[in-house]
Amino acid sequence: MMEGYDPGAFPPFAVTVDLAVFTVREQRLHVLLVQRGEEPYRGAWALPGGFVRPSESAEEAARRELAEETGLSQQTVADLHLEQLRTYSDPERDPRMRVVSVAYTALLPDLPEPRGGGDAAHAQWVPLSDAAPLAFDHERILADAHDRIGAKLEYTCLATSFCPREFTLGELQRVYETVWDVELDRPNFRRKVLTTPGFVEQVEGPPRRTGGRGKPAALYRAGAASALHPPLLRPEGRHQ
Repeated sequence: MMEGYDPGAFPPFAVTVDLAVFTVREQRLHVLLVQRGEEPYRGAWALPGGFVRPSESAEEAARRELAEETGLSQQTVADLHLEQLRTYSDPERDPRMRVVSVAYTALLPDLPEPRGGGDAAHAQWVPLSDAAPLAFDHERILADAHDRIGAKLEYTCLATSFCPREFTLGELQRVYETVWDVELDRPNFRRKVLTTPGFVEQVEGPPRRTGGRGKPAALYRAGAASALHPPLLRPEGRHQ
């Protein structure tokens, strides 16, 4: 112990992690939720998460809790790119004691079906529009996370990972509309995508029929860029 330092002079509190993990299913944005199996808020829906153990970092705790409460495989969880969102420290956010939470978020394609485990009675993908009410302050965390992943689509090429290997610009536009919850102007979207260096590249060969009455649509694949310059910004007023 350092000389003159008394840890008992400070009131104890706990550190937890919460995770807002999103994916796109059936052209709707979904979030991973768990149904709490213990008090407080037994039976209520919440974000996956739990207490950080003394021997682990916050990110290690986040991955462990995600695996325990959702049944996702250790390999699936290890491969997830989790982004630290922010810290939530309202003294009244947890009825048990003073709890500070470090929140993480991710937007990922092709995630498997979860199953409840650990402190969670059940786990499932829920459409974002149906994800309320939630326990604790998780609705606030979820809103902040939704805004963060919306920004990720502005500045990165992440949206292409939710499309087939070869896709039309209409399919790419639907990913943006799903995550941003907005209807985009098709000619304007097309112009922005095609003038952004490295975002997409056209596939040689015959175009694909899209099922409508218009002419067949050209096919594209993800380009070499990882970041968008200039960014593809959300319409004004659509930020959370």
